[in-house]
Amino acid sequence: MAEPQGWIDCHDPFGRDRSMTVLVENDRVLLVAPPGESAVMSVTQTRRLRRLLDQAADRM
Repeated sequence: MAEPQGWIDCHDPFGRDRSMTVLVENDRVLLVAPPGESAVMSVTQTRRLRRLLDQAADRM
């Protein structure tokens, strides 16, 4: 079962609040984006995503 690593607040192209989730499952990192949509992130949100992905990779 996938273990949540964290999430990042973001927006869709229409400015609606959304989030992306980072999960760790065995030796894989899963990035769950808004269903059927694009995620628009600020520089700060992008840096947070990078940190979460690094942390997830370190756990493997």
